Amino acid sequence: MLDAIFFYTFAALTLGGGVLCITRRNAVHSAMWLVVSLLGVGGLYLLQRAEFLFAVQAVVYIGGIVVLFLFVIMLVNLDEAARQRQFNRQWLIGLGAVALVGAEVFYFLKAGADTLKLPPPAGSVSTDGNTERLADVLFSEYLLPFEVASLLLLVAIVGSVVMAKRRI
Repeated sequence: MLDAIFFYTFAALTLGGGVLCITRRNAVHSAMWLVVSLLGVGGLYLLQRAEFLFAVQAVVYIGGIVVLFLFVIMLVNLDEAARQRQFNRQWLIGLGAVALVGAEVFYFLKAGADTLKLPPPAGSVSTDGNTERLADVLFSEYLLPFEVASLLLLVAIVGSVVMAKRRI
């Protein structure tokens, strides 16, 4: 019962934060609602006992990406962007497209409800935590892609610093 309450609370935070993120006119307010949405996703990770994913969500996305968004928002000339026309007033077409896609999703979920049943849980439970298992797989089977991704991120950071230095 308590798990269901937490699930619906975190789901409401995720969905509400996402909707408010895309509907706010102020970019800083949108970024703050993105933080709320990401916190809801982190809470859903905790409910699934994925503590490592929660920590990564909090540190990388909330602590890093959103702060980066806020720096970009502060560096961009928002006065010029506010004077430009933001929408092309075709909201009726957008609303019709949303209704059509919603009807399609509802139809396919109803038609394929029997295929969405989960298999029974496995009998044996590992004593290792999911963080240890993730580390074993990451640093044994996926070591090369992990190192390539870290090298690409390093190149991107150095490139952005060089480009920013050239503009100043």
